[in-house]
Amino acid sequence: MLFGDDLVVVRGGGDLATGTIFRLRRAGFPVLVLELERPLAIRRTVAVASAVIEGRALIEDLDAILIEDIEEALVVARSGAIPVMVSPTLLQLPWEPSVVVDARLAKQNLDTSIHDAPLVVGLGPGFTAGVDCHAVIETMRGHFLGRVIWEGSPTPNTGEPGLVGGKTTERVVRAPTFGILTWKVAIGDLVAVGDVLGDINGVPVRSRIGGVVRGLLPSGYEVEWDWKIADIDPRADTSACFEISDKALAIGGGVIEAILTWMGTRS
Repeated sequence: MLFGDDLVVVRGGGDLATGTIFRLRRAGFPVLVLELERPLAIRRTVAVASAVIEGRALIEDLDAILIEDIEEALVVARSGAIPVMVSPTLLQLPWEPSVVVDARLAKQNLDTSIHDAPLVVGLGPGFTAGVDCHAVIETMRGHFLGRVIWEGSPTPNTGEPGLVGGKTTERVVRAPTFGILTWKVAIGDLVAVGDVLGDINGVPVRSRIGGVVRGLLPSGYEVEWDWKIADIDPRADTSACFEISDKALAIGGGVIEAILTWMGTRS
């Protein structure tokens, strides 16, 4: 492992975070992922967060394993697999991380401090480089996607999903009510406009566009009204449901650049 002494702690294991985790591991960094007890990742087939629910998740050649013991997690990180631990807060570790990446994409800084590690990197809006982190990675689709910002903030949150296949808000499926979620479809299924995808306490959940089901919150989750619960990709490329996206990899490339730039300046 090329950078075996430089532990990277990634907070969040969603699909965009997974692009960063994938590239860190490929580059030779040991990685520890911290997730919620009930992950909110939609694109579960390409999110290491799925290991929390299933015990283990294989994304391309990335092996993510749910671990409860900190010492065991650090051993797994050195082995080349990705340990995932349930922790909404930043853990105190016997092996101090060189880098902390806040990849939760909360659109705001929840609790990350520039003092959390020698290098702290934030993904997307809500962070200010030089204030609450050392570097921010642009996550907005477009010309600046994946760029490293060393001073200031990235593009503010627009509140709208990015344009994919000519669709924006229509591709996001939101909960029409609160209650227990049950799906009739699976990730990778093709659907048409108006198709019933599932229900929440008997209230049908319908697709507003045709395409492929790219993401679903797990059945059995208790959800609130207007939560994002599914994602439909109008490009209808089924294989893309099981591959890390170009956006996630671009963001991951920015994280690698930030780390290597920092490593080149440390004494």
